Amino acid sequence: MLRYILNKTFYAILTLFGVITVIFFLFNVLPGDPAQMMLGQNEDSEQIAAVKAKYGFDKPLSTQYLYYLNDLSPISFHSKKAEDYTFLAANKYSALQLFTIRNTVTVIKFPYLRESFTKQGKKVTEVIGETLPNTAILALSAITIAIILGVFLGIISALYKDLWLDKTIQILSTLGMSVPSFFSAILFAWFFGYVLHEYTSLEMTGSLYELDDFGERMQIKWKNLILPAIVLGIRPLAVVIQLMRNSLLEVFNQDFIRTARAKGLSEFQIIKRHAVKNALNPVVTAISGWFASMLAGAVFVEYIFGWNGLGKEIVNALNTLDLPVIMGSVLIIALLFIIINIFVDIIYGWLDPKVKLE
Repeated sequence: MLRYILNKTFYAILTLFGVITVIFFLFNVLPGDPAQMMLGQNEDSEQIAAVKAKYGFDKPLSTQYLYYLNDLSPISFHSKKAEDYTFLAANKYSALQLFTIRNTVTVIKFPYLRESFTKQGKKVTEVIGETLPNTAILALSAITIAIILGVFLGIISALYKDLWLDKTIQILSTLGMSVPSFFSAILFAWFFGYVLHEYTSLEMTGSLYELDDFGERMQIKWKNLILPAIVLGIRPLAVVIQLMRNSLLEVFNQDFIRTARAKGLSEFQIIKRHAVKNALNPVVTAISGWFASMLAGAVFVEYIFGWNGLGKEIVNALNTLDLPVIMGSVLIIALLFIIINIFVDIIYGWLDPKVKLE
Protein backbone atom coordinates (compact mmCIF):
# COMPACT_ATOMS: atom_id res chain seq x y z
CA MET A 1 0.00 0.00 0.00
CA LEU A 2 2.79 2.43 0.96
CA ARG A 3 4.64 1.69 -2.27
CA TYR A 4 1.45 2.32 -4.25
CA ILE A 5 0.79 5.63 -2.51
CA LEU A 6 4.37 6.81 -3.07
CA ASN A 7 4.19 5.81 -6.72
CA LYS A 8 0.89 7.65 -7.17
CA THR A 9 2.27 10.70 -5.36
CA PHE A 10 5.23 10.83 -7.74
CA TYR A 11 2.99 10.75 -10.80
CA ALA A 12 0.65 13.26 -9.16
CA ILE A 13 3.52 15.72 -8.79
CA LEU A 14 4.48 15.24 -12.45
CA THR A 15 0.86 15.75 -13.51
CA LEU A 16 0.50 18.90 -11.43
CA PHE A 17 3.76 20.23 -12.86
CA GLY A 18 2.39 19.70 -16.37
CA VAL A 19 -0.89 21.42 -15.46
CA ILE A 20 0.96 24.36 -13.91
CA THR A 21 3.13 24.77 -17.00
CA VAL A 22 0.20 24.61 -19.41
CA ILE A 23 -2.06 27.04 -17.59
CA PHE A 24 0.75 29.52 -16.93
CA PHE A 25 1.77 29.86 -20.57
CA LEU A 26 -1.82 29.54 -21.82
CA PHE A 27 -3.13 32.45 -19.76
CA ASN A 28 -0.02 34.59 -20.09
CA VAL A 29 -0.27 34.72 -23.89
CA LEU A 30 -3.77 36.20 -23.69
CA PRO A 31 -4.07 39.79 -24.92
CA GLY A 32 -4.26 42.51 -22.31
CA ASP A 33 -2.01 44.06 -19.69
CA PRO A 34 -2.59 42.68 -16.16
CA ALA A 35 -1.26 45.92 -14.61
CA GLN A 36 -3.85 48.00 -16.49
CA MET A 37 -6.62 45.58 -15.53
CA MET A 38 -5.69 45.97 -11.87
CA LEU A 39 -5.58 49.78 -12.00
CA GLY A 40 -8.70 50.25 -14.11
CA GLN A 41 -9.29 53.66 -15.71
CA ASN A 42 -7.15 55.63 -13.26
CA GLU A 43 -3.75 54.36 -14.31
CA ASP A 44 -0.74 56.41 -15.36
CA SER A 45 2.70 55.33 -16.53
CA GLU A 46 4.28 55.52 -13.06
CA GLN A 47 1.50 53.47 -11.45
CA ILE A 48 1.69 50.85 -14.20
CA ALA A 49 5.47 50.58 -13.76
CA ALA A 50 5.08 50.21 -9.99
CA VAL A 51 2.47 47.46 -10.32
CA LYS A 52 4.57 45.59 -12.90
CA ALA A 53 7.59 45.72 -10.60
CA LYS A 54 5.53 44.58 -7.60
CA TYR A 55 4.04 41.55 -9.37
CA GLY A 56 7.02 40.71 -11.58
CA PHE A 57 5.26 41.63 -14.83
CA ASP A 58 8.32 43.60 -15.95
CA LYS A 59 10.42 40.42 -16.11
CA PRO A 60 10.78 38.06 -19.11
CA LEU A 61 8.13 35.35 -19.36
CA SER A 62 10.64 32.64 -18.41
CA THR A 63 11.51 34.52 -15.21
CA GLN A 64 7.83 35.01 -14.41
CA TYR A 65 7.36 31.25 -14.84
CA LEU A 66 10.15 30.54 -12.32
CA TYR A 67 8.55 33.04 -9.94
CA TYR A 68 5.24 31.21 -10.28
CA LEU A 69 6.84 27.83 -9.57
CA ASN A 70 8.58 29.35 -6.56
CA ASP A 71 5.27 30.71 -5.28
CA LEU A 72 3.57 27.33 -5.59
CA SER A 73 6.41 25.17 -4.28
CA PRO A 74 6.23 24.15 -0.58
CA ILE A 75 10.02 24.63 -0.41
CA SER A 76 10.94 27.98 -1.93
CA PHE A 77 13.70 30.58 -2.10
CA HIS A 78 13.29 34.24 -1.28
CA SER A 79 15.31 37.42 -1.44
CA LYS A 80 16.12 39.61 1.56
CA LYS A 81 15.73 42.74 -0.57
CA ALA A 82 12.35 44.41 -0.12
CA GLU A 83 12.26 45.66 -3.72
CA ASP A 84 12.52 42.15 -5.18
CA TYR A 85 9.40 40.20 -6.13
CA THR A 86 10.60 37.17 -4.14
CA PHE A 87 11.01 39.18 -0.93
CA LEU A 88 9.68 37.17 2.02
CA ALA A 89 6.78 39.47 2.84
CA ALA A 90 4.54 38.43 5.72
CA ASN A 91 1.40 39.56 3.88
CA LYS A 92 2.20 37.18 0.98
CA TYR A 93 3.74 34.05 2.47
CA SER A 94 2.98 31.95 5.54
CA ALA A 95 6.45 30.43 5.89
CA LEU A 96 8.89 28.75 8.26
CA GLN A 97 12.51 29.71 7.59
CA LEU A 98 14.98 26.85 7.19
CA PHE A 99 18.35 28.47 6.49
CA THR A 100 19.91 31.52 4.85
CA ILE A 101 22.71 31.70 2.28
CA ARG A 102 23.85 35.26 1.68
CA ASN A 103 20.78 37.18 0.46
CA THR A 104 18.61 34.10 -0.15
CA VAL A 105 16.28 32.60 2.45
CA THR A 106 15.03 29.01 2.05
CA VAL A 107 11.62 28.34 3.62
CA ILE A 108 8.81 25.83 3.96
CA LYS A 109 5.45 27.42 3.21
CA PHE A 110 1.92 26.93 2.01
CA PRO A 111 1.57 27.33 -1.77
CA TYR A 112 0.94 30.97 -2.66
CA LEU A 113 -1.70 31.34 -5.40
CA ARG A 114 -1.18 35.12 -5.56
CA GLU A 115 -3.79 37.87 -5.35
CA SER A 116 -6.95 38.56 -7.30
CA PHE A 117 -6.68 41.35 -9.90
CA THR A 118 -10.21 42.60 -9.29
CA LYS A 119 -10.88 42.05 -5.56
CA GLN A 120 -8.56 44.74 -4.16
CA GLY A 121 -5.62 42.51 -3.37
CA LYS A 122 -7.63 39.64 -1.89
CA LYS A 123 -5.69 36.37 -1.90
CA VAL A 124 -6.80 33.66 -4.32
CA THR A 125 -6.70 31.13 -1.48
CA GLU A 126 -9.33 33.22 0.33
CA VAL A 127 -11.52 33.41 -2.78
CA ILE A 128 -11.32 29.64 -3.29
CA GLY A 129 -11.79 28.99 0.43
CA GLU A 130 -15.05 30.95 0.39
CA THR A 131 -16.49 29.28 -2.73
CA LEU A 132 -15.11 25.72 -2.89
CA PRO A 133 -17.05 24.46 0.19
CA ASN A 134 -20.33 25.56 -1.43
CA THR A 135 -19.43 23.69 -4.63
CA ALA A 136 -18.36 20.63 -2.62
CA ILE A 137 -21.69 20.58 -0.76
CA LEU A 138 -23.58 20.91 -4.04
CA ALA A 139 -21.52 18.17 -5.73
CA LEU A 140 -21.82 15.80 -2.75
CA SER A 141 -25.58 16.30 -2.63
CA ALA A 142 -25.92 15.72 -6.37
CA ILE A 143 -23.73 12.61 -6.41
CA THR A 144 -25.57 11.21 -3.36
CA ILE A 145 -28.86 11.55 -5.22
CA ALA A 146 -27.30 9.90 -8.28
CA ILE A 147 -25.84 6.99 -6.29
CA ILE A 148 -28.91 6.15 -4.21
CA LEU A 149 -31.49 6.48 -6.98
CA GLY A 150 -29.16 5.21 -9.70
CA VAL A 151 -28.19 1.96 -7.95
CA PHE A 152 -31.79 1.32 -6.86
CA LEU A 153 -33.30 1.98 -10.31
CA GLY A 154 -30.48 0.05 -12.00
CA ILE A 155 -31.26 -3.01 -9.86
CA ILE A 156 -35.00 -2.69 -10.58
CA SER A 157 -34.27 -2.32 -14.30
CA ALA A 158 -32.10 -5.45 -14.32
CA LEU A 159 -34.61 -7.52 -12.36
CA TYR A 160 -37.43 -6.57 -14.77
CA LYS A 161 -35.33 -6.79 -17.93
CA ASP A 162 -37.27 -6.07 -21.16
CA LEU A 163 -40.53 -5.47 -19.30
CA TRP A 164 -42.42 -2.16 -19.34
CA LEU A 165 -40.79 -0.98 -16.09
CA ASP A 166 -37.31 -1.59 -17.49
CA LYS A 167 -38.15 0.19 -20.74
CA THR A 168 -39.61 3.19 -18.89
CA ILE A 169 -36.49 3.54 -16.75
CA GLN A 170 -34.27 3.25 -19.85
CA ILE A 171 -36.21 5.96 -21.70
CA LEU A 172 -35.99 8.33 -18.72
CA SER A 173 -32.27 7.67 -18.22
CA THR A 174 -31.55 8.24 -21.92
CA LEU A 175 -33.48 11.50 -21.74
CA GLY A 176 -31.50 12.52 -18.64
CA MET A 177 -28.20 11.96 -20.43
CA SER A 178 -29.34 13.86 -23.51
CA VAL A 179 -30.62 17.07 -21.93
CA PRO A 180 -27.86 19.67 -21.31
CA SER A 181 -27.43 20.82 -17.70
CA PHE A 182 -28.02 24.50 -18.52
CA PHE A 183 -31.37 23.68 -20.14
CA SER A 184 -32.43 21.50 -17.20
CA ALA A 185 -31.39 24.28 -14.81
CA ILE A 186 -33.49 26.88 -16.61
CA LEU A 187 -36.46 24.52 -16.85
CA PHE A 188 -36.36 23.46 -13.19
CA ALA A 189 -35.81 27.02 -11.94
CA TRP A 190 -38.77 28.30 -13.95
CA PHE A 191 -41.18 25.42 -13.26
CA PHE A 192 -40.48 24.65 -9.58
CA GLY A 193 -39.21 28.05 -8.52
CA TYR A 194 -41.73 30.23 -10.36
CA VAL A 195 -44.76 28.30 -11.65
CA LEU A 196 -45.09 26.05 -8.59
CA HIS A 197 -43.51 28.44 -6.09
CA GLU A 198 -46.75 28.66 -4.09
CA TYR A 199 -46.62 24.89 -3.48
CA THR A 200 -42.86 24.21 -3.33
CA SER A 201 -41.72 27.42 -1.55
CA LEU A 202 -38.53 27.13 -3.64
CA GLU A 203 -36.79 30.15 -5.19
CA MET A 204 -35.52 30.45 -8.75
CA THR A 205 -32.12 31.60 -7.48
CA GLY A 206 -30.32 31.49 -4.17
CA SER A 207 -27.16 30.27 -2.46
CA LEU A 208 -26.44 28.28 0.69
CA TYR A 209 -25.81 31.37 2.81
CA GLU A 210 -28.05 34.42 2.50
CA LEU A 211 -28.93 37.46 4.59
CA ASP A 212 -31.92 37.08 6.86
CA ASP A 213 -35.10 39.11 6.38
CA PHE A 214 -33.69 41.93 8.48
CA GLY A 215 -30.37 42.05 6.58
CA GLU A 216 -28.38 41.63 9.78
CA ARG A 217 -26.68 38.25 9.56
CA MET A 218 -26.05 35.35 7.19
CA GLN A 219 -28.14 32.22 7.60
CA ILE A 220 -28.20 28.82 5.93
CA LYS A 221 -30.96 28.24 3.37
CA TRP A 222 -30.96 24.49 2.79
CA LYS A 223 -33.97 24.69 0.47
CA ASN A 224 -31.82 26.57 -2.05
CA LEU A 225 -29.76 23.38 -2.40
CA ILE A 226 -32.64 21.23 -3.62
CA LEU A 227 -33.05 22.38 -7.24
CA PRO A 228 -29.36 22.78 -8.20
CA ALA A 229 -28.50 19.42 -6.58
CA ILE A 230 -31.24 17.63 -8.51
CA VAL A 231 -30.28 19.29 -11.80
CA LEU A 232 -26.58 18.58 -11.30
CA GLY A 233 -27.36 14.96 -10.39
CA ILE A 234 -29.58 14.16 -13.38
CA ARG A 235 -26.84 13.21 -15.85
CA PRO A 236 -24.73 11.08 -13.43
CA LEU A 237 -27.98 9.49 -12.25
CA ALA A 238 -28.74 8.40 -15.82
CA VAL A 239 -25.21 7.02 -16.26
CA VAL A 240 -25.33 5.09 -12.96
CA ILE A 241 -28.68 3.52 -13.92
CA GLN A 242 -27.34 2.27 -17.25
CA LEU A 243 -24.06 1.00 -15.83
CA MET A 244 -25.67 -0.69 -12.83
CA ARG A 245 -28.24 -2.42 -15.00
CA ASN A 246 -25.75 -3.72 -17.59
CA SER A 247 -23.17 -4.73 -15.00
CA LEU A 248 -25.75 -6.53 -12.88
CA LEU A 249 -27.06 -8.46 -15.89
CA GLU A 250 -23.51 -9.66 -16.60
CA VAL A 251 -23.04 -10.73 -12.98
CA PHE A 252 -26.36 -12.64 -13.02
CA ASN A 253 -24.94 -14.86 -15.80
CA GLN A 254 -21.82 -15.84 -13.87
CA ASP A 255 -21.30 -19.25 -12.28
CA PHE A 256 -21.17 -18.13 -8.65
CA ILE A 257 -24.68 -16.65 -8.95
CA ARG A 258 -25.98 -19.97 -10.31
CA THR A 259 -24.29 -21.72 -7.40
CA ALA A 260 -25.91 -19.36 -4.91
CA ARG A 261 -29.33 -20.03 -6.45
CA ALA A 262 -28.68 -23.76 -6.36
CA LYS A 263 -27.99 -23.51 -2.62
CA GLY A 264 -31.46 -22.08 -2.13
CA LEU A 265 -30.58 -18.45 -1.39
CA SER A 266 -33.39 -15.99 -2.02
CA GLU A 267 -33.10 -13.45 -4.83
CA PHE A 268 -32.79 -10.65 -2.26
CA GLN A 269 -29.89 -12.42 -0.50
CA ILE A 270 -28.13 -13.07 -3.82
CA ILE A 271 -28.42 -9.44 -4.84
CA LYS A 272 -27.42 -8.08 -1.44
CA ARG A 273 -24.51 -10.42 -0.64
CA HIS A 274 -23.05 -11.26 -4.04
CA ALA A 275 -24.41 -9.49 -7.13
CA VAL A 276 -24.38 -5.81 -6.16
CA LYS A 277 -20.84 -5.75 -4.77
CA ASN A 278 -19.43 -7.43 -7.89
CA ALA A 279 -21.43 -5.13 -10.16
CA LEU A 280 -20.24 -1.89 -8.56
CA ASN A 281 -16.79 -1.56 -10.17
CA PRO A 282 -17.93 0.27 -13.33
CA VAL A 283 -20.33 2.31 -11.21
CA VAL A 284 -17.51 3.44 -8.91
CA THR A 285 -15.51 4.50 -11.97
CA ALA A 286 -18.40 6.57 -13.25
CA ILE A 287 -19.12 8.10 -9.84
CA SER A 288 -15.49 9.15 -9.31
CA GLY A 289 -15.29 10.75 -12.73
CA TRP A 290 -18.61 12.53 -12.35
CA PHE A 291 -17.86 13.79 -8.85
CA ALA A 292 -14.55 15.27 -9.98
CA SER A 293 -16.28 16.76 -13.03
CA MET A 294 -19.00 18.26 -10.86
CA LEU A 295 -16.41 20.25 -8.91
CA ALA A 296 -15.18 21.70 -12.19
CA GLY A 297 -18.29 21.56 -14.34
CA ALA A 298 -21.00 22.98 -12.10
CA VAL A 299 -20.43 26.31 -13.83
CA PHE A 300 -23.76 26.65 -15.65
CA VAL A 301 -25.84 25.23 -12.82
CA GLU A 302 -24.25 27.53 -10.24
CA TYR A 303 -24.51 30.56 -12.50
CA ILE A 304 -28.18 30.01 -13.39
CA PHE A 305 -29.26 29.30 -9.80
CA GLY A 306 -27.05 32.05 -8.36
CA TRP A 307 -25.18 29.50 -6.23
CA ASN A 308 -22.01 31.13 -4.86
CA GLY A 309 -19.61 28.33 -5.69
CA LEU A 310 -16.30 27.89 -7.45
CA GLY A 311 -17.99 27.46 -10.84
CA LYS A 312 -19.72 30.81 -10.61
CA GLU A 313 -16.49 32.40 -9.41
CA ILE A 314 -14.63 31.02 -12.44
CA VAL A 315 -17.24 32.53 -14.79
CA ASN A 316 -16.87 35.92 -13.11
CA ALA A 317 -13.07 35.65 -13.27
CA LEU A 318 -13.21 34.81 -16.99
CA ASN A 319 -15.45 37.82 -17.65
CA THR A 320 -12.97 40.14 -15.89
CA LEU A 321 -9.78 38.28 -16.94
CA ASP A 322 -8.87 37.75 -13.29
CA LEU A 323 -6.02 35.40 -14.21
CA PRO A 324 -4.79 34.44 -10.71
CA VAL A 325 -8.28 33.28 -9.71
CA ILE A 326 -8.70 31.27 -12.92
CA MET A 327 -5.25 29.68 -12.66
CA GLY A 328 -5.62 28.92 -8.95
CA SER A 329 -9.05 27.37 -9.47
CA VAL A 330 -7.79 25.13 -12.28
CA LEU A 331 -4.90 23.96 -10.10
CA ILE A 332 -7.19 23.12 -7.19
CA ILE A 333 -9.55 21.21 -9.50
CA ALA A 334 -6.61 19.26 -10.99
CA LEU A 335 -5.42 18.36 -7.48
CA LEU A 336 -8.90 17.17 -6.54
CA PHE A 337 -9.05 14.99 -9.67
CA ILE A 338 -5.79 13.29 -8.65
CA ILE A 339 -6.86 12.74 -5.04
CA ILE A 340 -10.22 11.31 -6.09
CA ASN A 341 -8.59 8.92 -8.58
CA ILE A 342 -6.22 7.59 -5.91
CA PHE A 343 -9.14 7.14 -3.53
CA VAL A 344 -11.12 5.26 -6.20
CA ASP A 345 -8.22 2.87 -6.85
CA ILE A 346 -8.20 2.01 -3.14
CA ILE A 347 -11.96 1.34 -3.27
CA TYR A 348 -11.34 -1.02 -6.22
CA GLY A 349 -9.09 -3.10 -4.01
CA TRP A 350 -11.87 -3.39 -1.43
CA LEU A 351 -14.62 -4.24 -3.92
CA ASP A 352 -12.57 -6.75 -5.88
CA PRO A 353 -9.77 -8.64 -4.04
CA LYS A 354 -8.36 -9.67 -7.43
CA VAL A 355 -7.35 -6.06 -8.06
CA LYS A 356 -3.76 -5.56 -6.92
CA LEU A 357 -2.80 -1.99 -6.12
CA GLU A 358 0.80 -2.67 -7.14
